[in-house]
Amino acid sequence: MADYLLLLLGMGLVTYIPRWLPLHYLSRRSLPEWFIWWLELIPAAILSALLLPALILDADHRHLDLLRPELWVALPTFAFAWWTRSLGGTVVVGMLLFWLTGKVGPQWFTWIG
Repeated sequence: MADYLLLLLGMGLVTYIPRWLPLHYLSRRSLPEWFIWWLELIPAAILSALLLPALILDADHRHLDLLRPELWVALPTFAFAWWTRSLGGTVVVGMLLFWLTGKVGPQWFTWIG
């Protein structure tokens, strides 16, 4: 039992300290404006790095597939999000378009290619 408690304590420290150190160190300093602007770009970069492969790559063979319905649904959904800046509206539009794409079926996308 003591081994498990020691293990839990060690895992807690290993995850807590790397998060606490920068927060503690940077909270006492003022960061340059360009650095703050650069930090604001990180979430968008991470989100696009996670989403883009799912939108343009075939999951089975990992080859480029620009006729995936997910990509064609994401484009107008992204445009709606860009113009309205509404998270709820973007989710509803994306779900509606994805539902309509399922109703139309993948054969609709064959006329494009």
